[in-house]
Amino acid sequence: MKKTITREAIYHSAQSNYSYGYDSETLHLRVKTKKNEVKSVIIRIGDPYIWDAGGCDGGNMNATGGVWVGGKSYPMRKECETEYFDNWIIEYKPDMKRSRYAFILEGYEETLLYTEKGSRELNGDEGDERKLCKLSDFFCFPYLNNIDVARGPEWVKNTVWYQIFPDRFCNGDKSINPINVQDWGTEPTGENFMGGDLQGIINKLDYLEDLGITGLYLCPIFEATTNHRYDTIDYFKVDSTLGDEKTFKKLVEESHKRGIKIMLDAVFNHLGYFSAQWQDVVKYGEESKYKDWFYIKKFPAVDRPLEELDGNNLNYESFGRTPLMPKLNTENNEVVKHLLKVAKYWVEDMKIDAWRLDVCNEVDHVFWRKFREVVKGINKEVYILGEVWHDGLPWLMGDQFDAVMNYPLTEAIKEYFCLNDISGEKFRYMVEENKVAYSRQVGEVTFNLLDSHDTPRMLTVANGDKEKMKLAYLFMFTQAGSPCIYYGDEVGMEGEQGMGREFHRRCMVWEDEKQDKEFQIFMKKIIGIRKEYEEFKLLDNRWISYCCTKEALVYSKGNITILINNSNEMVDVMLPEEIRNEKVFNLYDLTNEELVESVSMEANSFRIFKIN
Repeated sequence: MKKTITREAIYHSAQSNYSYGYDSETLHLRVKTKKNEVKSVIIRIGDPYIWDAGGCDGGNMNATGGVWVGGKSYPMRKECETEYFDNWIIEYKPDMKRSRYAFILEGYEETLLYTEKGSRELNGDEGDERKLCKLSDFFCFPYLNNIDVARGPEWVKNTVWYQIFPDRFCNGDKSINPINVQDWGTEPTGENFMGGDLQGIINKLDYLEDLGITGLYLCPIFEATTNHRYDTIDYFKVDSTLGDEKTFKKLVEESHKRGIKIMLDAVFNHLGYFSAQWQDVVKYGEESKYKDWFYIKKFPAVDRPLEELDGNNLNYESFGRTPLMPKLNTENNEVVKHLLKVAKYWVEDMKIDAWRLDVCNEVDHVFWRKFREVVKGINKEVYILGEVWHDGLPWLMGDQFDAVMNYPLTEAIKEYFCLNDISGEKFRYMVEENKVAYSRQVGEVTFNLLDSHDTPRMLTVANGDKEKMKLAYLFMFTQAGSPCIYYGDEVGMEGEQGMGREFHRRCMVWEDEKQDKEFQIFMKKIIGIRKEYEEFKLLDNRWISYCCTKEALVYSKGNITILINNSNEMVDVMLPEEIRNEKVFNLYDLTNEELVESVSMEANSFRIFKIN
């Protein structure tokens, strides 16, 4: 029986993560095939306006008497394997920035031409030439316009972020404490305040610089009523229990002196219940000049006391089901003007370096395109990061965000290292599927994290096993993108998160005797290693498949090989051929070693080797 290529498994989509400009001169083109069915892939590509005759210089694909002669054939490389597919890619520089193309798939017993119109067999006869020149069937990249290329700031690739929940990090100015402030270290709830503030962050900048931090991601600092401050009252005002605009400017200046960038949290999906605009709606109803700022189902918008409102009886749309956060109508011109003025103010006047966009997936794409134009118009190096927990491709085509929070990687790391729920093979597939979900340049500036103010702390997920936590952080720090540490992770803080439990937002532990100094040393060392070796910023992992099992991972980044034993027992790990019987330098232990064919690794341990 003939071994055929599964037609329905072949996939390519023009103008997507399968077909995009990497820079002003280079196209990246991808195609996906069923795993292990295709030996090689060749792309047939060229300028659509080069014909031997027939008056087709103007691009008439249906002209008679002419043959397209602009096509050339180039081999594609296998970018990665996922659970069910082989993924192929080519970097191609079109002479005239325009291309028509199709894919030649070489199977074991047949060869297919895959075009926009479907698949056709190539039989090695004279009919093949007609198929290879039938340009109207081919995929099209009409023109590589420079402005359409997705570009994230270069500095992001070299940034190590540190996320701070301001109320819980450090109290530096007790004179501005909330009136109901509780003792530092009190167990957190959704209502209590601990007194952390901007001056406290300034006081700890030397600590953060020593740790190796080069970017601060701050949860909201705008005037609000809650400890998390996602219920904004005034976007132009620093919450008085955190400080003021003068203090914030000092934070930016002192951070920049230390080479530390500042990212603020933009809460543009909704306003707070006690904002002037919403209170005007509550008071004046249909007569309010702000009524069209929100999604009101019927008037009165609020028909009962606040304490009686819940997700079942709201007359207006809100974030989630909370009455405290009425949703903004970003299709309203006045709302758009207001929010864009906010975006401009903090970038232009306060000199922030990045925006993290809260609940961005519930805001319309038209608004985000305007947002990008305004922000990048002031400073093209501002980093725009979206909070998207699912596939973020619609926001990452160059016209909206630079990156999204990489929760798919978080989930893979959690399931493999902390929960032992998946095999090493499944883990690799999850990592690789995430890589090909976006353009490569997006992957190079993606925001990688293990935990956040919205998740349980990863050490808690790992059941307090700090050796597992080390492996999780090690893997993240050896991947492309921009890694982030949630405050306190570096000293071994734990915390549950769930209905009524906010222990993941506990106060930062500053007492030396309560900090895990050994874990802190580990974190400083891997941050330093990442900064020193550019290989860890490469997007591709070369997985050494025959070395990888449920217990062990072996992968290379350029000239560096990482070995991880993710089991609770000692394991003998086979080495890849290029480092067998070689003298290598252990980047973590700073020792020289001479290897043989395998190494014995302690339970939950790792090695990082660089060939001398």
